[in-house]
Amino acid sequence: MSDYSLTFSAIVLYLACSALLFFRLGKPGESNTDARTGLSKKHIIIIGFGGLLLHALALYNNMFSDMGVNFGFYNAMSLVSAFIVLFTLSATWRYPVEILTIALLPITVLIMTVDLFGHSSHLLPADSSPALIFHILTSIIAYSLLALAALQAILLSIQNKHLHAHQPGGIIRLLPPLRNMEVLLFEVILVGFIALTISLGTGLIFLENMFAQQLAHKTVLSILAWFVFLTLLIGHWKLGWRGRTAIRWTLSGFVSLMLAYFGSKFVLEILLA
Repeated sequence: MSDYSLTFSAIVLYLACSALLFFRLGKPGESNTDARTGLSKKHIIIIGFGGLLLHALALYNNMFSDMGVNFGFYNAMSLVSAFIVLFTLSATWRYPVEILTIALLPITVLIMTVDLFGHSSHLLPADSSPALIFHILTSIIAYSLLALAALQAILLSIQNKHLHAHQPGGIIRLLPPLRNMEVLLFEVILVGFIALTISLGTGLIFLENMFAQQLAHKTVLSILAWFVFLTLLIGHWKLGWRGRTAIRWTLSGFVSLMLAYFGSKFVLEILLA
């Protein structure tokens, strides 16, 4: 199949998964089958995983060549979105957080469409060291997990606002209990923080140019994000931070990480290209 066919097929499956989950919102039980479609929650999530497989194949065809691996801005965006979909579908399989999948899949479709027609290049040579590959992979995993945590923090903020205003209707009806959302938030942040720690550690140990002129701001912002998430985790563990405090720290850390990675790539590969 061509890249266009793979991408288009993945988009169809993603949108189908998002729509089907939306139509079955509010139905209790993972095995409860929707009378209109004959599909349970897990059947629908499998459709999403099918879209993810096609997305991964399209990315592989687009990124890998005899010359090396193209980690350009648009490919990197699409790769991060694929990891976010993987983590979101996995979380939705275990927890009643369908709203995350419903919100993220259309965003992923938009990113895939932009990647299909956008052109940027950041070629990683075919003979690159395994340490560099591992550093890049852990960076992408960390960014994906902490981006998912940022989305959860935004939903938590909306949930908190409505509950404090005694308005339990609207989107609040579609969200799991506040306590469950907070537990999942800190699980995602902890795993993302571990991945970010490994990424920074391998970068500082194995890469000689982490503080080179073009990478210095990226490294500094990534370290700043690491300290923000470390403070948040210690505050949650020792001082019981949650609610609005956790939301503010999560979003602050993610903004720093977003500027470190995609901010620098956008300037270098799109604006200055």
